Amino acid sequence: MTDVKKPRRRPRSDGQRNREHLLAVAKAAFTMGEVDIALDEVARRAGVGIGTLYRHFPSRDALIEAVYRVELDRLAEAAPVLAAQHPPVEALRAWMLLFVDYIAAKQVIAPALNGLVGGTGALYAQSGDILKAAANNLVSTAVATGDLRVDIEPLDLLRALAGVSNFAAGPGWESSAKRLVDILIAGSRPPAS
Repeated sequence: MTDVKKPRRRPRSDGQRNREHLLAVAKAAFTMGEVDIALDEVARRAGVGIGTLYRHFPSRDALIEAVYRVELDRLAEAAPVLAAQHPPVEALRAWMLLFVDYIAAKQVIAPALNGLVGGTGALYAQSGDILKAAANNLVSTAVATGDLRVDIEPLDLLRALAGVSNFAAGPGWESSAKRLVDILIAGSRPPAS
């Protein structure tokens, strides 16, 4: 007897809407500092039954990780879209501004992430690889067109932005980080001949 795998079904549109709404409700709760919100309360606020929540997220950790991954996926998926819509250095600038928003979202859900049973090491390692790949593609394209110096390291740009969020984590750090994007871009340009 052969074991034939059935193709994976696409989620139903109502199921996908429920999943997205559950993620939005959970993120909103984490944003308001409700790190320990009960899963049945998340389901209630989303207007679905607890079975629906568990169908999408079999554990609290799965829900927390999914909230984080949505933010990561938005940032990763934006890189090629921006590259197709803008000149290379402008695509990089726009993506770096989104990276600041990602850092802000990560800070909001960090207390919930810190409660993950297995820790955040593997989750952050995977996200680091995804972010490095997106930044590398954008920077290498801008270097190839001559918009950026050849010695620019994409990881240095990300570290600078992450550093601002850690150094000045109080109110207003995001506007400071967004100003830093323009400073970093200006400092990364080749010298005028």
